[in-house]
Amino acid sequence: MKTEKYRGVFPAFYACYDREGRVSPQAVRGLTRYLIEKGVHGLYVGGSSGECIYQSVEERKLTLEHVMAEAAGRVTVIAHVACNNTKDSQELAAHAQSLGVDAIAAIPPIYFHLPERAIAAYWNDISAAAPDTDFILYNIPQLAGVALTLPLLREMKKNPRVIGVKNSSLLVQDIQMFRGEGVFVFNGPDEQFVSGLAAGAVGGIGGTYAVMPELFVRVRELVLAGEWEAAMGLQDRICGVIYRMSSAKGNLYAVTKEILRRQGGPDVGSVRAPLPELSGEDGALVEECVAMIDDALKASGTGER
Repeated sequence: MKTEKYRGVFPAFYACYDREGRVSPQAVRGLTRYLIEKGVHGLYVGGSSGECIYQSVEERKLTLEHVMAEAAGRVTVIAHVACNNTKDSQELAAHAQSLGVDAIAAIPPIYFHLPERAIAAYWNDISAAAPDTDFILYNIPQLAGVALTLPLLREMKKNPRVIGVKNSSLLVQDIQMFRGEGVFVFNGPDEQFVSGLAAGAVGGIGGTYAVMPELFVRVRELVLAGEWEAAMGLQDRICGVIYRMSSAKGNLYAVTKEILRRQGGPDVGSVRAPLPELSGEDGALVEECVAMIDDALKASGTGER
């Protein structure tokens, strides 16, 4: 299996809004350009960080169209296309293929607890709408309410377009188990990037990568060089930032978007209700996180922003 284009650091792309809360093509292009210039290897568009469950099909299409136009083949693009019904998911899958994405991805259906045969049918129906495009299964049981099992993975492997798993379960062992089934695996939880790479992940997809992409790129470089102690030390710094961000009253993505803005990155707006926006008390926390990231950049040898 050729996995080279799927190796590396893939920021999970943020939802980009204007002041009225509408998807902003200008902000989408700005964020795409910013991340590519930071040296990331790919982008994961339309997932949790993209607030996909709070966006319409047309909004998700608009975002992907402007990511693809700005990226212009410079990085690998994976489009998450799952909706909570098959028809809309197929529409997004076909649209993604028409734009030339490298792969599509999908979580299982949420809310109703479906048997595995129904989940397999849902995924295969989505894949059939983009028959020339690689397909990546998204395992995030803590939010989807259903976990990817080995029997389900083996069933999905009958589909030749299924080549990988985005694994956001908290069990690093899952990466080893899925990899043993002959598919490649992305590490999902940002806090265990080093552990995921050690377990055989080809790279990572994460929601905090965009505010510290250089740190995740550096961690991977250290791992590839066999400098495990330095990689773990930098992972500890990354985790410290994530833990601090997660203590805010506002939603994590509201925090990351504000950090990005204060770092001099693109202004991509806030988050969409019912996700909570930043509170007045979160301002000092955001500044603290910016300083922690800057300190980590200096300590890692990647320099200042």
